[in-house]
Amino acid sequence: MKNSYYKIGGIFFGLMLTAVSSNTKAQTRTISGTVTSSNKPLVGVTISQQGSDQVTTTSENGTYTLKVSAENPILVFRHADYSEERIRANNQKVINISLKENVKGIEEVILNAGYYKVKDKESTGSIARVSAKDIENQPVNNVLSAIQGRMPGVSITQNSGTAGSGFDVKIRGRNSLRSYATTGYDGNKPLYIVDGVPLPQVNDFNSGMSASVLPYNDTNPLNAINPDDIESLEVLKDADATAIYGSKGANGVILITTKKGKKEKPEVNLRTSYGLGDMTNQPKMMSLEEYTNMRKLAFANDRVAVPSNAYDINGVWNPTKTTDWQKYFVGNHSEISDVQLGVSGGSGNTQFSISGGHNEETTVFPGSYRYKRNNLGVNISHTSADKRFQIGFNGTASLQDNVLPPTDFNLIYTVLAPNAPDLYMPNGMINWENSTFTNPMGPATQTYSIKTKSINANLNSSYKLGSGLSINVNSGYSAYNSFEQKIFPKTTYNPSSNIGSSSSSLRKAQKLNESWILEPQLNYEKRSDKHQFAALLGASLQEQKSDNIVILGRNFPSDDLLTNMAAAATITIPSAYESLYRYQAVYARFNYGYNKRYFINLTGRRDGSSRFGSERRYANFGAVGAAWLFSEENLFEGQSWLSFGKLRTSYGVAGNDQIGDYQYFDTYQSTGGSYGGNSGLVPQRLYNKNFGWELTRKFEAALELGMFSQRLNLNIGYYQNTSSNQLVGIPMPATVGFSSIQANLDATVRNRGLEVSLESVQIKTDHWRWTTSLNFTLPENKLISFPDLEKSTYANKFEIGKSISLVKLYQYKGIDPSTGLYTFFDTNQDGIINAADRTVSKEIKEYWYGGLQNSIQYKNWNFDLLLQFVSQSQYNLKSMYGNIGYMSNMPAVFNDYWTPDNPNAEFQRPSAGYSAPAATASSLFMLSDATVSDSFTVRVKNATLTYNIPSADKGKLKARVFMSGQNLFVFTNYKGGNPEFMLAGYSSPLRVVSFGVSLTY
Repeated sequence: MKNSYYKIGGIFFGLMLTAVSSNTKAQTRTISGTVTSSNKPLVGVTISQQGSDQVTTTSENGTYTLKVSAENPILVFRHADYSEERIRANNQKVINISLKENVKGIEEVILNAGYYKVKDKESTGSIARVSAKDIENQPVNNVLSAIQGRMPGVSITQNSGTAGSGFDVKIRGRNSLRSYATTGYDGNKPLYIVDGVPLPQVNDFNSGMSASVLPYNDTNPLNAINPDDIESLEVLKDADATAIYGSKGANGVILITTKKGKKEKPEVNLRTSYGLGDMTNQPKMMSLEEYTNMRKLAFANDRVAVPSNAYDINGVWNPTKTTDWQKYFVGNHSEISDVQLGVSGGSGNTQFSISGGHNEETTVFPGSYRYKRNNLGVNISHTSADKRFQIGFNGTASLQDNVLPPTDFNLIYTVLAPNAPDLYMPNGMINWENSTFTNPMGPATQTYSIKTKSINANLNSSYKLGSGLSINVNSGYSAYNSFEQKIFPKTTYNPSSNIGSSSSSLRKAQKLNESWILEPQLNYEKRSDKHQFAALLGASLQEQKSDNIVILGRNFPSDDLLTNMAAAATITIPSAYESLYRYQAVYARFNYGYNKRYFINLTGRRDGSSRFGSERRYANFGAVGAAWLFSEENLFEGQSWLSFGKLRTSYGVAGNDQIGDYQYFDTYQSTGGSYGGNSGLVPQRLYNKNFGWELTRKFEAALELGMFSQRLNLNIGYYQNTSSNQLVGIPMPATVGFSSIQANLDATVRNRGLEVSLESVQIKTDHWRWTTSLNFTLPENKLISFPDLEKSTYANKFEIGKSISLVKLYQYKGIDPSTGLYTFFDTNQDGIINAADRTVSKEIKEYWYGGLQNSIQYKNWNFDLLLQFVSQSQYNLKSMYGNIGYMSNMPAVFNDYWTPDNPNAEFQRPSAGYSAPAATASSLFMLSDATVSDSFTVRVKNATLTYNIPSADKGKLKARVFMSGQNLFVFTNYKGGNPEFMLAGYSSPLRVVSFGVSLTY
């Protein structure tokens, strides 16, 4: 593959070196003038000659000077906040113009499509955009929290309310059968790109230390990116938009552009905020009286006298003392503080921006747990005097330090009886209550910490050769290094067990990931009166290295030395892993527009990945997109109600290589022990040279309308993605010695759906402005085909015609009136309820989801309100709690248990664990269809009130104060935590209310 790198790079650079630009010098003349708006000069307006490289910008007093060629040149005046104007300069030497300020509608929005930029008006693909205005002032650590509910076709779920946790991001559904639930590895993650540099997938190797506090041991690469540094975020969804990224764009692409220096005068920005967070949607727990009655009845139902170890009801523990353990463990306030400082400016052709910040967040748990992040952002750009050469550097760095308990305390409070003893004695020692109490604060002394260092740097340069031809070289470097530590002190155990420091241990893990990318490009643009051309030819060379290790130290002389690995008498390495991933591609794009109304976009790419066998390493991908601006036709001329109308469609094929490294090799693993001084090797996989790409075919058709001078904008789109050649393990006979072989399975997954977005401007006056945005997605995910599914080991995980997020469950029949126990349908009528009877299919899926945003502005006041809503099938509270009657508290809804006086109860009779039939029925109930139900949730995702403080005589200092709330209220028929995340027991996203001030000088 190394030679292939050289060949592709050599061919491409040869093309650039042989590109010759010969310009015939024509007569030139100078045009000057002033650009204003509302009788005020405009600075930063770009003036260019159509079809030429001549370009300039207005100064502070709005004046400009431009050299033009040709007899009757067309001058184009552009500014991001004003309407574009084109004027034909016949014999004028002075052209003064006034630009109209407008709502930034589809005419003016410039979309970042990755390797190129395109006007939203002329775009043939599906690209959703969120700007800095929607992100700023929100009390979030990860920008994904700020964009939830703002985009159609983009489903974002926060896995936990604990700082540093991950997100489940689905762009138009799940294409791959590989998920955490089925294979332990998610093959549906989108591609994250920051300033042209792909972020490494940092969860390919897990130490396993954080599983009890961070779901799936999962974090997110965007945790390292400061939301305040983001200028815009674009999501590429359809084939036309993602095809330029080939296989990497199969699951969608999230592009992040950081803020750049824009003004020539230096500007200093300071933003600081402080907020408090707490848990939402917590279930009400049983009172002491309700709990005691349940426990006593449980022993009576089991026909067992209250034993000596039932300390909660036999009088050993205080029968009248009660503690709200839910409030103690997860009812505290989390403190969130944030300080960001930025300086930007420039002189002449050079602009710069430097930002730095510090963020801290505590938890709602008892204890001094804390997340810290320090970030630095640098941007420098320079343009040569003749405007031909441009070079820019973007860099972000982040240091994260997260100290957490070993387990999410949301999993702990339910295991305690309401009258359990105090956790600590008066002297501050952990209370074991004479060995009658298993104190959860003992295991809680096992502190987990993780420190991460990340760098993302990009250097981009371009040179205009002339006649619309330019070369561009994009290079980037990214590093993500994490250092985990978990201590297991002797305080974990009851001192009466006489377990000392010899049983203490220290576990450390180190993950080092770094990658580089080099992308040379050749660009061509040409415009005439009715024709416009844009072409791009590029290559991509990428390499990612990973070095991971876990070290375990045991048998310490003292817990005082527990953080020093060198003090351990025994040191072992449970796991170590190194990998090298190489990726290369050549790609091309051709775009043609005719008469400002017909557009076609062709994209092709050939990818090579080191993750596949020698016979299937390379593949070709591509897409075609087309758009028709029918509002430009003569038929609609003079129609005042129609401001903009566009039909677009696209079709293409993308690949997927999110399988991990070396999956096609015949790999071996150390036995970890030794025999005769030698360690052994155990085979792990079989070699498969034909192991190749997962394929996704994407189709979309959409209608975009702007009506009544764009006071009402409507977008409707239909998409269908079909994924085949699934990268999963194919089951093998046991006689082979391997349970499966990594290969391409001839299974097909289809995602299709309807996306609708509506924007309206209800009020627009000098002092009032009220806008509304609504987005709605109706998704469908189905397994279309799977050869011999019934005979495979996947028969209990998938079903043809159903969602791939599917569970097989027992069919619940109700409570037997004679026994008071749960009953279930015996599918095969063999008189035994076992795994063979788990035949009821329940889909864990979203029926529809969306968001509604309202923004009201009155003079210097601005109020934004965002509602997020989802209708879904999800696990319910019954799946989280087992038998009723054990020594642990339960939600109050479980008070509705069966008794002879309550025969129509929802839950079976309590049992203290001495009745085998009751325990079996309870276990089956947690795996029955009663634990899955439909839910509807409306979340007040964000509400922000901002006031811009008027400055005296329009001084240099601008001040703004704001109050913002995140996850303020949750209205749902789901009881028991996070209604959007299926993994039980973890903390819900926090309700956060923050206050802040922003100063600009």
